[in-house]
Amino acid sequence: MSDLPKGSKKLLNAWAFYDWANSVYTLTIASAIFPIFYEALFSDRSHYINAFGFGLKNSALISFVTAIAFLLVAVMSPLLSGIADYAGNKKSFMKFFCYVGALSCMGLYWFNLNNIYIGLSFYLFGLIGYWGSLVFYNSYLPDISFVEQQDKISAKGYSMGYVGSVILLVINLAMIMKPTIFGITGSSGEAAMKAMRYSFVMVGVWWIIFSQYSYYYLPKGNRKDDKKVTHHLIFNGFKELMKVWILLKANIALKRYLGSFFISSMAVQTAMLVATYFGAQEIEWSSKEESTTGLIICILLIQLVAIVGALLTSKASEKFGNIPTLIFINCFWVLLCAGSFFITQPIEFYVMATLVGLVMGGIQALSRSTYSKLLPETQDTASFFSFYDVAEKIGIVIGMMVYGIIDQITGSPRFGIASLAIFFIIAVILLNRVPKKGVLN
Repeated sequence: MSDLPKGSKKLLNAWAFYDWANSVYTLTIASAIFPIFYEALFSDRSHYINAFGFGLKNSALISFVTAIAFLLVAVMSPLLSGIADYAGNKKSFMKFFCYVGALSCMGLYWFNLNNIYIGLSFYLFGLIGYWGSLVFYNSYLPDISFVEQQDKISAKGYSMGYVGSVILLVINLAMIMKPTIFGITGSSGEAAMKAMRYSFVMVGVWWIIFSQYSYYYLPKGNRKDDKKVTHHLIFNGFKELMKVWILLKANIALKRYLGSFFISSMAVQTAMLVATYFGAQEIEWSSKEESTTGLIICILLIQLVAIVGALLTSKASEKFGNIPTLIFINCFWVLLCAGSFFITQPIEFYVMATLVGLVMGGIQALSRSTYSKLLPETQDTASFFSFYDVAEKIGIVIGMMVYGIIDQITGSPRFGIASLAIFFIIAVILLNRVPKKGVLN
């Protein structure tokens, strides 16, 4: 079919619908069921395992593997996005990473401690697939929408993602809590573990099936000419990245904004990736069953509140400007990280989950659309968003490594979470240096 015009409602909805397709990964694998499943595997090991020649705490180990995955994505994305922009086939790259991520999620069905390296490999490639596809997905935003549409459609994408992921998580939760209804046999513990493994497969299937709607309507990309990709273009993405870096020197607002975004990404993504491990280890649940149920309820609560949070953030940015809104959200995160050090009871964890939900989706959606607004006029959007994603990924690498080291040394994720407040304080200071003019303020 011929490409839909820029700003078309159908095109915007198709773009946003990819959030519906892929957000099941962030909820089921990154945030909810896999962390609970992973913790359950260590129930007889006191949270420690010998791996890579070291005695590692399980949550520190998964933090280090996560950091490696993000480092690989950070290295690959400029290379691939440069080729995608040149050849005009960013959709093909987006599909490739989507399928790698979805199939890796299915591979987690076989995750166990006897083959820990194979299981961790599936986890690593799932992360690479998800975040790699986002490089190209995010780069579509200025291609398919006008500036005045970007805050709203970015928020809509996150909202659709929360709704879709919650639907699948509710189904998965029912499977885990009542496995016999779904024909899953075994003792209560064994059946629940089987249900979790089936959930990983369902994530992969959901991701592949629902992404097809987006692929049907999204354009192939902005082709520069009819040349084909050759070995001469292997490092073209890094050259494009350097061009972006040079352009930043003349764009003070964009340069300063990226500095704040880099720092806040260290904290936001780290907090989201380790929240369930924190809840499993630090909250005083009355039983293992209450822990499983409570953690999933908290994740559901975060997702549902985040829908409202993303929409409120979009409205706030319209009234107060992007930068002031981001400053407020980062300040709120400071309080949340500091407060997490003191919580021990389930009810306190539920309250914290509600507050996190209010600012979780908002800061992501607004950060993405703010960057899009600051971009200069260009057809090489994938290269600019590659720079954005590299900044985010390197930030996550540093954040996860800092968290993992603190967790390994102290034996508690409580200190790691609280330390993230420092990153948010620095982000606020940097945001205050962004020029107070234009569509952002």
